Amino acid sequence: MVKRLSSTRAPLLDTFIQDHLLPNTDFRTEVSAAIDTISDFLMDNCSQVRVSKVVKKQLQKLRCERQVNLKIVIKSEQWFNSLALNFRLSSPELQQKMEFDVLLAYDVLGDVSTNGKPGPQIYKSLIEKCTSLGLEGEFSTCFAELQRNFLKDRPLKLKNLMRLVKHWYQLCKEKLRKSLPAQYALELLTVYAWESGSGDTEFITAQGFRTVLELVTQYRQLQIYWTTYYDFQDQDISKYLHSQLRRARPVILDPADPTRNVAGSNPAGWWLLAEEAVAWLDYACVKDCDMSPVRSWAVSVRPHHYPVPFEHFICLENILKQCGI
Repeated sequence: MVKRLSSTRAPLLDTFIQDHLLPNTDFRTEVSAAIDTISDFLMDNCSQVRVSKVVKKQLQKLRCERQVNLKIVIKSEQWFNSLALNFRLSSPELQQKMEFDVLLAYDVLGDVSTNGKPGPQIYKSLIEKCTSLGLEGEFSTCFAELQRNFLKDRPLKLKNLMRLVKHWYQLCKEKLRKSLPAQYALELLTVYAWESGSGDTEFITAQGFRTVLELVTQYRQLQIYWTTYYDFQDQDISKYLHSQLRRARPVILDPADPTRNVAGSNPAGWWLLAEEAVAWLDYACVKDCDMSPVRSWAVSVRPHHYPVPFEHFICLENILKQCGI
């Protein structure tokens, strides 16, 4: 499929997405039902056992009892004593497959509405625990509902652009067979590109795709965050956010978890991905009919400004007092 995308003309990208990247409706329904069944099963039967051992035997029983119609493949653990279980569900009849992870998490949000904004105390407690124990980013799965809500109400056109970017990412992964930045980082980068460069429910897909590719090539300058669920209003949270934003780039903070930089610490992976992005910028899928480059959106690699740290205000106040102002 790499030749299909790279040689697809820019005006035909929407058709490419429609024909190749949108999930089959019947398969999506079966997957949704299967995930619900597996999730219920794990919560009822496997809460006290190590997933790599007992869960695999128990899920075979679940399959034999035909509670799940799709073929289940449990992939090997990505690291020793992993808390993540990776599944692949497939339907030979529909020739469709989908992968997903089941992760352990505790209910850090409590009674907080997942459609609302958690109180600052939740994030202050998270930051305190993560920094004292050296576990920054380790509790991001506890905010999965907020992460989902951050994306779920986005325009359909943007979601299709994200599908295209994820497809491109998978093509790069299959070709390079190396460790690359997390796919979630590319999803958030796509959202940022759209928010900063377009914001319209309708746009030219090739422009959005080219913008994301260009941002990938500028990964050493990326400094991206959102204030959807946390912000700079609380002094302690503000201080921590500024320390996060001062870290070596790329920085893409999880919109639901300020302790997690989803851009990760994989400069070699970013370099490889950027090299691929440079090559793809010369392909037909991001060029006009006359083979001139499609005009990308005007997007900065970092916010134009963010609030001044609280300690700077204290310093300024002291200076003004000394001057008798």
